[in-house]
Amino acid sequence: MKPIALRPVALAGLAFCVLMMAVALGLEHIMGLEPCPLCIFQRVAVIAAGVIFAVAAIHNPNGCVGKGIYGVLGVIAVAIGAFIAGRHVWLQTLPADEVPSCGPGLGYMMDILPMQDVVAMVLTGSGECAEIDVTFMGASLPAWTFLGFVILALVPLRILWLAIKR
Repeated sequence: MKPIALRPVALAGLAFCVLMMAVALGLEHIMGLEPCPLCIFQRVAVIAAGVIFAVAAIHNPNGCVGKGIYGVLGVIAVAIGAFIAGRHVWLQTLPADEVPSCGPGLGYMMDILPMQDVVAMVLTGSGECAEIDVTFMGASLPAWTFLGFVILALVPLRILWLAIKR
């Protein structure tokens, strides 16, 4: 029995990551929306997932171990992105008096603080991330990004399924 190829699944995941980044960059450069720190972290998660899918497509392992490794790495990248997007949506639903303080900008924090402190400050603070600049069909951009991560999660889950189904 011939093993099912990983490449088409990984390429579909990569294409979806490219689409997500194209939308994000279009909103930034065409519509003039400035990304907040949580938006930037979500972009990093999309790029990480895209890199994992690109490497998986190039490598295209036949064995269950190789497929399993790419599946697990993909799930981790997508889960981190979904967590950040979920936190962003949660911040946007807080009453105005419960929104954390904004704090310094991301560029400034990256210049003076170690990376783990920057991540902690962005995930615990980021009052500027609570602002809703644009909605589409009644949902904010982070809500759409969260949905994108949920859809994207199907790719590494399918890769894991291919590893198990062998």
